[in-house]
Parts: sequence; structure tokens; C-alpha cells
Amino acid sequence: MDLIKYRAFITYSHQDARWGSWLHKSLESYRPPKKLVGTTTARGVIPKRLSPVFRDREELASATDLSEAINDALQRSACQIIICSPRAAKSRWVNEEILAFKRLGREDRIFCLIVDGEPNASELPGREQEECFPPALRFRLGPDGNLSETRTEPIAADARTGKDGKTSAKLKLIAGMLGVGFDLLRRREQQRFNRRLFITACAALSGMVLTSGLAAYALIQRAAAQRQTLRAEAEARTAKETARFLVDLFKVSDPSEARGNTVTAREMLDKGAARVDQGLAKEPAIQATLMDTLGTVYMGLGLYAQARPLLDRAVATRRRVPGIDPLELSDSLSHQADLLALQAEFDAGEKAYREAIRIASSHPHDRQSEVDLGNSLAGLGTLLDLEGRYTDAEKTLRAALNLRQALYGTKDPDVARTLKDLARTITRGGNPGAAIPLMQRALAVQRDLRGNEPHPDLAEVLNDMGYVFDENGDLDNAEKFYRESLAMYRRLLGDKHPYVATELENVALTAQSKGDFASAEALLRQSLEIHRDLQGESHPEFGRALFNLASVQYDRGETRDALATMRQALVIYRKAYPADHPEIAIVLNVMGFGLTMARDYGQANRYLQEGLAMRRRLFNDKSPEIASSLMMLAVLRVAEGKYPEALELAQSARGIFTAALSAEHWRTAIAESIEGAALTGLGRLDEAEVRLTHGCGVLSKNSGAEWVYRSLAQQYLDTLHRRERYVNGLASPPAATIAAAAHTSAAR
Repeated sequence: MDLIKYRAFITYSHQDARWGSWLHKSLESYRPPKKLVGTTTARGVIPKRLSPVFRDREELASATDLSEAINDALQRSACQIIICSPRAAKSRWVNEEILAFKRLGREDRIFCLIVDGEPNASELPGREQEECFPPALRFRLGPDGNLSETRTEPIAADARTGKDGKTSAKLKLIAGMLGVGFDLLRRREQQRFNRRLFITACAALSGMVLTSGLAAYALIQRAAAQRQTLRAEAEARTAKETARFLVDLFKVSDPSEARGNTVTAREMLDKGAARVDQGLAKEPAIQATLMDTLGTVYMGLGLYAQARPLLDRAVATRRRVPGIDPLELSDSLSHQADLLALQAEFDAGEKAYREAIRIASSHPHDRQSEVDLGNSLAGLGTLLDLEGRYTDAEKTLRAALNLRQALYGTKDPDVARTLKDLARTITRGGNPGAAIPLMQRALAVQRDLRGNEPHPDLAEVLNDMGYVFDENGDLDNAEKFYRESLAMYRRLLGDKHPYVATELENVALTAQSKGDFASAEALLRQSLEIHRDLQGESHPEFGRALFNLASVQYDRGETRDALATMRQALVIYRKAYPADHPEIAIVLNVMGFGLTMARDYGQANRYLQEGLAMRRRLFNDKSPEIASSLMMLAVLRVAEGKYPEALELAQSARGIFTAALSAEHWRTAIAESIEGAALTGLGRLDEAEVRLTHGCGVLSKNSGAEWVYRSLAQQYLDTLHRRERYVNGLASPPAATIAAAAHTSAAR
């Protein structure tokens, strides 16, 4: 060991070069704790630094053997670190480097860093491709210098999300290299982190505002405008007061103040919100900044009741306090509008967005005003989509896309998000085929930005790619992308997280569409368990999972159970949302349809009328949401034999769908088929033939239409044909036309 030059030799597949670069820099920049430097362990004397570390940058694809330089570096390395992934497991040269190091008699100095795949997956049938350990790691070296059949258990740190994570994995490797305990290094690293955190808080940069956020007390920075020299004094004061607020907020880490053994982001937020009025009464501009930021974080957590007063006060304060940059008011208005859209207060939200757009547009054109304008346009486009104004939403989102591409170029996260939102709007507007190229562009940008690393934005666009294929009737591709999104969320967030639960629901709904009701129900019950454990049974996301479970129960013919489950969801929604909300209206509409199927016409009428009234308060009369309620009422009236009213309702629904979507859209075809059923009941058989033939033809060709609608339309057509045979003296009198589809997955 006298010839040792390198502290470690990093072995990796060149497809994992980014991990190799990260590990190399992390090791060489690490400083062991001062009190350990100079002490002797089984690994030798602990140095001041872990450098040099050897990282092979050569491409060996065309070589026939390890190069002389590589063999020399291996001989002069104190230990070897293998970056383990499915790529590494398949690499001949990774395996050869491990063998070469083992043949030096240093097998006990080999350490592993798992970055992808699964250890020992080669022993699991069907999962062999996930193996991350090369063969030379999995088996011991025999006396002849070749691999034996004796299994080994490699010493591994796991950098994957939900496992050790990058920081702990790095410390585990360093502990092995130095021959010291991991806990000792972890405690020292935590102390260093706390000192850096405190210093960062106290030295808040001029023009940057820090506050608490999600995960490990993330610091949210908001850039203050630096356009005028006169603002320098105000900016310095803002930084000083905000740093003081933040340092005081971090006192929650005192065990006497924290509830339990760890401090949660929610505790930090609640404490910040309670203290935002304390000590800053004479600094309203700073108060407004903190209220805006805290309110935005609450909104991101789905805590709308807590977010609303903070965001409203931020807007009010920035309106009244003189000297505040108009762009700060524009920011607050945009955040307030984001929340109003989520709470289905569309008119108020649109008003706030348009004021924010007006402020940013009239401001002297600089980069910040353009950024703010792009944010507000994107938000307004999303609101218009939620309101069912798809043409206006598409126009607004295209304006946001053009602006953001001019600002950032084509490969940017905000550009990718806008492409994704635009694709969703076009899909919801009835043209999922045209949306696919846009979503593919969004996915390509995210993949270019993230590489092989999992990221929430990439997981989200994978989910939305599944949604577009789902709406296009391509269930196989839909399931493929939903499952890829689910796997990525699990890598990022672990097995128990609301996003994981939501993705389980999406996979379940594709299984339901394929008729695999057992798998769908199993996945939905997994989702319910996660929501119950993390958010409780009163959270709207738990209600949504119940709603989806009821849908599967309908399709299995369990109508009574489905209605009971739906009622549970409705109770949750009524408590979680304001008096009027789109989610409540959806449940009312679906329950009305289910009760129609169960021939409980009185109850069905009550739910459908309530849903229609709510949607009229929420949406304008041209919204597809209104048409959906009219259509379900028409189904009920056909079942009741009230054909004149059914005809009027169905015609109104068809007119709205035609204008908002198209004459050939499957939703329009459903309304047209119901219109045909009403005409059949009125004895206008020739007109009914035209409507039903066309409607059934559209539905039969569109795999995006759920089977219940195709079944319903076909029953209406069969009733017409029986009536025609009776009129022509070829059959007995037909039974009354009813909406006799046995079950339904969604009559939204």
C-alpha cells in the first residue's frame, strides 16, 4: 500500500457520466471533521481532504483489454467505488475493472453507490433487466483469480430517492473510505448544514426575500426589483427585516417548541403565518411580501382556507402602500387568481388575472415585466380551460407560449409546462389527435432538461401524455405513460405520497376502461389507503378516490354499493369546497345518472336539478359542463316517458357541444342519440332514424367514448327498430324506451 496515490477509483458506465462527475466533485471537495484529521483507523490516517480521486474519462468501447493507465490507477487506489445501475451491470469494462481490483486482494475495499435499477434483480423472474450489480460484484473471487459461484453481499449506499438519498449515500461511502461510523459523519454534516442555514438566513442578499417552504425548510427567494437607485435603502431594510423574521422562525427547531421529534413544513408555515403581523407592523411592504409567499406555499399544499386570507391581504396591502413596484402587485394578483381558479371562483379569478396582465403590459418593457406577463397569461389560459372556454383558453395559452419561447428559448421548463397545458386544453376541446404532437414536444423538452434523473415536472408531463392518449382512445399507450409517471413519482417521493396515490388512480381508470375491474378496484383501494394515511378521510383527494371507486362499482353492476360510495364522496366534497364547486356538480350529475339506471327517478331528478343549477351559477350557458347536465336530465326524461321535455333538453345539449367541441365529437353524438330516443317516443321515427344512425356511427368509431354511452345509444337504436317493426305489423308492441344501461363509469 506504499504506492497508494488515489483515495478512490470511481468505476462507472459512461452512460452514468453525470453521476461519475457528481461523485468525483463531492468526494474531492469533502473535508473530514477537524477532530478526526490525523487519527488512525483501519483504513489508515484520516487526511484533511479526500483527494485525489481517480475517475476514468476514457472510452474503452474499441479496446480489447484494460489500458495500462487504468491498471496502474487501480493498483495505486486505496479503494474502489462502483456506480451501480442497469447500464453498469451490462458493461464489460465496469466488470473488468472490478475483477482487476479484486485480484489486487482488496475486495474488502470495494464500495457501491446504487443510482438506478434494483440490486440482485437478476434473480427475480421478469425483472432481470433491472439488475444494477455487475457479475463481478455479485460473486466472490476464486483461488484461480476468476469468479466463483459463491455469492457476496456488496457494501452499498443507495442514492435513489426514497432510499438513502444523495447526501446520506455520499456520507456512507466516505465513512467506509475513512473507516469511521456513518452516524458520526452524519451528525457533523447536520451541524455544518445548520450553521450554513443560519448564515444564509442572516446574510440575505439585497433584493432577495427568504421564507419557509416545502420539504427541508426550503428557502423561497423572490427577486426584488433593482431598477432605481432610490430603492436601495428600502431593499436593504427588506433583507434585514426578512432575515430577522426567518431566524426567529427557525427557532421552532428548539425541541421545547416543536411538536414531536421532527419539525414539519406545516409547523413552519403555521408559525410564520401567525407571526407575520408581529414585529413588521411598520413595514407593510415587507409584510405583503411574506404574506404573498406564505399564502402561495399554503396553496401548493392544497390548504386553500389558510392561503386565502394571506393572499387577499397581500393584494390589499400592495394596493394601498405607496412606492411599491407595480410588478409586485401584478405578482400578488396572479397568485390570488391562481387560488380563485382552484376554488372555482372563475369571474373573480379572471378579473384578477386581467388586471395583472394589464399592469405587466403597461410597465416599461424589461425582462421582469415580460416574465410576469407570461405567468399571468398562462394562469388565465388554465382558468379559461377549467371554465370550458376552450377556444379562448387555447388562444391565451398560445400567447403565453410565444412570449415564453421568446424569453427562454425552446428548451426551458416554463416552455414545456405551457406546451403541456396547451395540449390538455386542445384535448379537452375535442381534438386529442392534434394535442399529441404538442405533448410530445413538452415531453422531449423535459427529457432533454432532466436526462436520466427523475423530476416532478417530467413525471407530470408523462402523466399528461397518458391523459392525451387516453382521450384519444389509445388505452395501451395511456397505461404505459401513466405507469412510467407512477414509477418516477415513487422514485422521487417513495411509496406513500398524494401524487403516487393520484397516479395509481389514473392507472386504475385505464384498467377500468379495458374491462379489468378487479385490477382497477385493487389500485383504487391502494390509493384510498395512501390518502387516508396522509390526509385523512375528509380531504377532497380522498373523496375523488372514492368517486373513482364508485365508478368501478357501477361498471361491475354493484349499483347499490356504487351509490353509497358516491354519497360518501359527496359529503366530503360539500365539506371541503364552497357551496358551489365543479367537483360537487360532477358527483351530483353522476349520481343522478346512476339513480336513473336504478329507476329511482325522483331521487335522480333531485340530484340532476341541483347539479344543473350549480353549474349554471359556475359556468356560462355555452359551457360543455352545462350541456352535460342537460344531457343527463334528457336521459332521465326519456326513461320517464316525458319525451317533449327530453327532446328540448337533448337538442340544447347537442347545440352547446357542437359549438364548443364539434358536430362529430363523441359527446355531441351522445346528445344526438338521446334526441333520437325522444323522437322515437314521440313517434317521429324518420327523424329518429337520422339522429340515432349518425350518433351511433360516431360513437362506434370513437374508442375514446366510454362503453356505457355506446351501449345506451345502441339500446335507443334497437328500440327504434322494434317500434318500426311494430308500425309495419312485423312485431308486438315494444316496451317503453328507457335508459337501460346497466352501469356507468362516468356521466360527468
